[in-house]
Amino acid sequence: MSKGFRHRLSYRLARDTVLIAMALGLVLNMAQITLDYFGARKSMNEDVQALMEISHNPASQIAYNLDVLLAKELLDGLLKHPATIDARIVDDENSTMTAASKSSPASPYRWISDLLFGDSRVFSRKLSVSQLSDLPLGRLVVTIDTYHYGLQFLERAGYTLISGLLKSLILSASLLGIFYLILTRPMLSVIGALNEVNASSPEKIRLPVPPGHEQDEIGTMVGIINQHLETIDFTLAQLRMAETTMKNYSIELEREVENRTREISDKNLALQRGNRALVKAKEDAMRRARARANFLASMSHEIRTPLNGLLGMLGLALEGEQDSVKRHRLQIALSAGESLLGILNDILDISKVEAGKLSLENIPFNMRSLIEECATLHMQQARKKGIELIAETAPTFPECFLGDPTRLRQILNNLLGNAIKFTNSGSVRISARHTPGMVTIDVVDTGIGMSKQGLRRIFSPFSQANTQTTRLYGGTGLGLTLCRQLVERMHGDIKVDSVEHQGTRFTVTLPLPICSTVDVPGTGSASPTTALPTTSTQSQGSLRILLVEDNDVNRMVAGALLKKMGHTADVAENGERALEALRQRDYDLVLMDCQMPVMDGYETTRRIRENPDWQELPVIAVTANVMQGDRDDCFASGMNDYVTKPYNRNQLDEAIKRWTRPFPPGLQ
Repeated sequence: MSKGFRHRLSYRLARDTVLIAMALGLVLNMAQITLDYFGARKSMNEDVQALMEISHNPASQIAYNLDVLLAKELLDGLLKHPATIDARIVDDENSTMTAASKSSPASPYRWISDLLFGDSRVFSRKLSVSQLSDLPLGRLVVTIDTYHYGLQFLERAGYTLISGLLKSLILSASLLGIFYLILTRPMLSVIGALNEVNASSPEKIRLPVPPGHEQDEIGTMVGIINQHLETIDFTLAQLRMAETTMKNYSIELEREVENRTREISDKNLALQRGNRALVKAKEDAMRRARARANFLASMSHEIRTPLNGLLGMLGLALEGEQDSVKRHRLQIALSAGESLLGILNDILDISKVEAGKLSLENIPFNMRSLIEECATLHMQQARKKGIELIAETAPTFPECFLGDPTRLRQILNNLLGNAIKFTNSGSVRISARHTPGMVTIDVVDTGIGMSKQGLRRIFSPFSQANTQTTRLYGGTGLGLTLCRQLVERMHGDIKVDSVEHQGTRFTVTLPLPICSTVDVPGTGSASPTTALPTTSTQSQGSLRILLVEDNDVNRMVAGALLKKMGHTADVAENGERALEALRQRDYDLVLMDCQMPVMDGYETTRRIRENPDWQELPVIAVTANVMQGDRDDCFASGMNDYVTKPYNRNQLDEAIKRWTRPFPPGLQ
């Protein structure tokens, strides 16, 4: 197979060699030209300086004697130098005494000379005579045209470049011939032999070694090619055998793939049917969960309204009853009602979590104070059973965290209540420790403990460790379920470790960031964004409060509570009556029920906020609705705070104090 001239290896080697040689020669030539350039500039300066040196003494004598004829001869002599275009003698006042000049020569290459050397140079020398060296005689000024020296430099540079180019061309032709004879021609003979190889039987051919190349790289290459041809001879025989084997195996594999594909397709169809069934089952379960949550939410108001009246009236009756037996019975009834309220709250909280409607606050609170508060709350219960209740935190435990203190209090109260309930002797210990980014709380008791089977279902709703536990200790089994759901909503974890008849350890870990606030509110649960942060321990004195409530029993309970607090309460059955009452007289605060006929609490509050005179009037919602959206609706309508039914005297008193400024001393 014949290759073109430009594709031959000899041409490429010669080309690359010559290009490198030319590039190197060009660099060297440019270096030589550069040195010549600086030499030409130096020679020009030395030449003109020598001319000035020769002319100095005659020019000084001419200037001293003011000999004009001799001056003209001197200057004409200077103009005979090919580079001089102007010569003159000037006095100290820069006035020309005598001068001679000629025009500069023209040339198409002059611009190159001017670029390198400039178009002209002016040389000046001060004139003086040896007898009177201090006598100023003027200066000899000579202007030269640099083209005379530039032309000589350009001629030498052109000769250098042209001679270098010719040398490179001669070298290129010589190398091309040499490479062709010792490299390309032997390679072409090897290529010609390879072209004669039959593609169907390449193993039958062996290549000849070109004469004179038995020991060099070309001979070595031919020997290696012949070895590979021998290897090909052996490999082709094995390949033909393998092709026959692979063809048989491919047929069997195709049958196997077809069978497997059919099986996978059948299984895939079955899996798709199963997935559709699972998706439908999940959607049905979610629909049932939402329906249950919505049902409980809608029932909460209906359940809490009569329960509010029941607990309120029992509390009023208990405060006014003097007979100890009747007081005991009333206390039992009140405790039973409060237990019923606690169960209702747990059910509603679990439903809110499952429905995704439980909102969590993110406010500063004091963790140490919260733990001590919860321990103090259960101290009396522990003393009754003869149990030691211990609360401990390290001295270095941070004071302030960001989170939801209300829900954390709910978790700790549930865990402490359970620990005390199921411990008959020994102690209950609550401790807290802090690691970077994480708070760990342990509640450890020495109670009855749980079996492994009981541990598996302890967090399930309406479940306890066993039926014997339920009979002996009572309870619904909702508390731990709610604890787990609240902890998970806080992105934490709750674990339990227990040994039967030895005790139980609950461990709660929560990712609570440390708060940078210096003044941390104790353990209050009111949101800082909704309080006027105006709370005072000073007595509010007697306030005039407008109670907007449609239920007769609730009005009686709330009115009695407000009266016992020392306040005066006016009653309005609905929103329209409330607006009429506000127009007739001034009030310090409004307690607003949300669900009322004629005009509900939300619309009434919006009407109140539309009146500029009532913009700062505190409006506190009092309602049985406890879902997340209910609180949001209250604040959106313009209410300032939120109190849930049944009425609780402490809760109501705290809300009133948050939103009314204290009276000055002497006006209480």
